Amino acid sequence: MSDVRGTVWSDWEVDAIVADYFSMLGDDLGGRPYSKAQHNEALQQLIPRTRKSIEFKHCNISAVLERLGIPYVGGYRPLAHFQNALIDSVERYLTAKGQPIFQFTEAVPGLVADTPTLWIGPPPEVTAKEQSEPNRLRQLVRKFDPAERDARNRKLGRRGEELVYLREQHELRAAGRDDLARKVEWTSEVRGDGAGYDIRSFDLGGGERLIEVKTTNGPAKTPFFLSENERAFSDEQPDAFKLLRLYSFIEKPSAFEMRPPLSERLALNPVNYRASLI
Repeated sequence: MSDVRGTVWSDWEVDAIVADYFSMLGDDLGGRPYSKAQHNEALQQLIPRTRKSIEFKHCNISAVLERLGIPYVGGYRPLAHFQNALIDSVERYLTAKGQPIFQFTEAVPGLVADTPTLWIGPPPEVTAKEQSEPNRLRQLVRKFDPAERDARNRKLGRRGEELVYLREQHELRAAGRDDLARKVEWTSEVRGDGAGYDIRSFDLGGGERLIEVKTTNGPAKTPFFLSENERAFSDEQPDAFKLLRLYSFIEKPSAFEMRPPLSERLALNPVNYRASLI
């Protein structure tokens, strides 16, 4: 079958590669062995595209899934240059068969180990191309809103807070500050929501660390909800407040930390309004 390099992919070609990608992703998330090379060769027999063009399209699919807060296939780094036909195809797939994938996204890990491990790095950079994403992609994200999905998943949020709570105690003990470790408080568990933060901890000098934890099973750039109370509290306590974003939680918990003013690194967009009759 000859290559049609340079021509627009047809809908049936796009649907075929999207279905193949989700097949690999299901095996990936389910811990089942598979071969990317074999998947690529099978696609080459089905559609008139080269190995490189198929790999490039796989990276495009990763970019769409990243915006949806869905883990993507390892080795296919997101490339945010795609047409509406690809977005439409992903929507068709998720609408028809997406529930198994979302079960992975919404899955909750077991109890955190007594010696928790959590890699913390810098916040990811958002490229200019990502900031000017097409309207069609924004529509897809609104339909399968990852921030809303994570907010509904109370068990996942609690597991994230548990990990941070235990880690704060562990780090203080490892530094010889057992006195401070004993004072670490899981505030949202003890006092309930509404304090403006989830964990009250300390730095080695005894200064407060008031940590708001946001957890997702999706990639680092997955959007999340921030309440007005949390935003206002961050402005009131800029020296103590820390926002800790946990991501890839069910695969390999990782995180980045943000400090006030949050508006310098976060686009804070209103998503609902308090309405009353006039």
